[in-house]
Amino acid sequence: METPKMKKVFIVTGEASGDVLASKVITKLNQINSNIEYLSVGGENLKKLGIKSIYDLKEITYLGFTNVIMNILKIKNKINETVKAIEEFQPDILFTVDSPDFTLRVAERVKKKNPNIKTIHYVAPQVWVWREGRVKKIKKFIDHILLLFNFEKVYFDKEDMSNEFVGHPLLDDIDDKAIDINQVIGKNKALISVFPGSRRSEIKVLTPILIESIKLLNENNKDITYVFHTTKEYSSLVQTHITKSELINCEVISDEKIKSHILRKSIFAIAKSGTVSLEICNFKIPSIILYKMNFFNFLIVKMLVKIKFANIINIAAKKEIIPELLQGECNPKNISKKITFFLENPKKIEEQINETQLILKNFKTTNSSAYQAGLSLNKFL
Repeated sequence: METPKMKKVFIVTGEASGDVLASKVITKLNQINSNIEYLSVGGENLKKLGIKSIYDLKEITYLGFTNVIMNILKIKNKINETVKAIEEFQPDILFTVDSPDFTLRVAERVKKKNPNIKTIHYVAPQVWVWREGRVKKIKKFIDHILLLFNFEKVYFDKEDMSNEFVGHPLLDDIDDKAIDINQVIGKNKALISVFPGSRRSEIKVLTPILIESIKLLNENNKDITYVFHTTKEYSSLVQTHITKSELINCEVISDEKIKSHILRKSIFAIAKSGTVSLEICNFKIPSIILYKMNFFNFLIVKMLVKIKFANIINIAAKKEIIPELLQGECNPKNISKKITFFLENPKKIEEQINETQLILKNFKTTNSSAYQAGLSLNKFL
C-alpha cells in the first residue's frame, strides 16, 4: 500500500505570544494528523515541538509605531526573506498567527505569487478597535480566519469572509498536575504574579516602574513574594533590574511548566495589557492592567482607536471590571495604591472574579480552542 504523501505547513508568528498560541494548535494538529512536515518563523515553543525557525523571532519584534518606522527597512527585508523561504518550501498551508502587520503582509505576498497555497490566519486583527475596512482587503488573500472571540464574527460575516469561532487557547482546560512550587519559591509565602511584557521594549519600560511599586508595597507588607513571569530569552534582563534594585522578595520564572502553577497560587496579578489577562482571569486571580508607551505612539493610538478600554475583558463587558493604569497613570504610586486597595477589600476581589467569569463564559467553545483550530487546519490539508 502506498504511503500517503506528507503534507506541508509553514507557520509564521511575529512575537513570543504568537509562538505560544501556534505551538498549542500544532500540538493538537499533530494528534489529529501526524503526516505533516513543518517550517516556521517561530520561537522557543515551536522549537520544542521540533519545528525549525528560518531566523530568530527577536529580529522582527518591534513595539510601537516609532520603532516600526525606524526599523521599516529591516522589516521589509524580513518579509522578503520569509516569502522566499515559503516559496522554496511549497507548503499546502500557510498558517499565520497574530501580529497582522507582519504576518498578513507575508500572506498577501505569498498568495499573489502562489494562489494554490491555502492561507489560514489565527487571531483576527482587532477590526473592532480600528480600521474595520481591513476585512475587505484581508478577504482577498486569506482563505479562512480563526476567531478567538465570538463577538468578532459579525465583522467578518458582514463581508462574507470564511471564518470560524474557535475560542481562546489560554482558556483551554487547566492543567491539574500537582507541582511543588515551594522548591521554586519560599515556603508559605503569599505570591503576587507580575507580567512585565513579552517584548524587550515593554520589559525595559515597565520593569523599573514595577520595581518601584514593589518598594512602596514593601513599606506595609514584606511577607509577599513577587514573581516576575518572563521568557528564557528575557529572564536575565528582568533579573538584572531586580539585582540592581536590591529587592530580596522578588523572583524570576521562565519555565512554562511552572508558570501556570505559580499564577494559580497567587493572591493577585499585575500584568501588562495583553492576552495574559485571559489566563489570569481563567485562574480566578484578581488583577490590574498596566501599559505605557512613548508619548508620540500614544497620540497616534488616541487618534486611531475607537474603543474606550485596553483590556479584552473590559472591552467585552463595555465597562471597567479590571482596573487599567495606562500612560501617566502607570506609575509606582498608583500601582501600589490600587493593589493595596484590593488586598484590603476582599469583597472587591470577589466582585471582580465573579464579573470576569461571566465574560469568560462567552469566550469558550465545547472543545478546546487549540483542538478546534487544529481540526480546522486539517480540513484544508
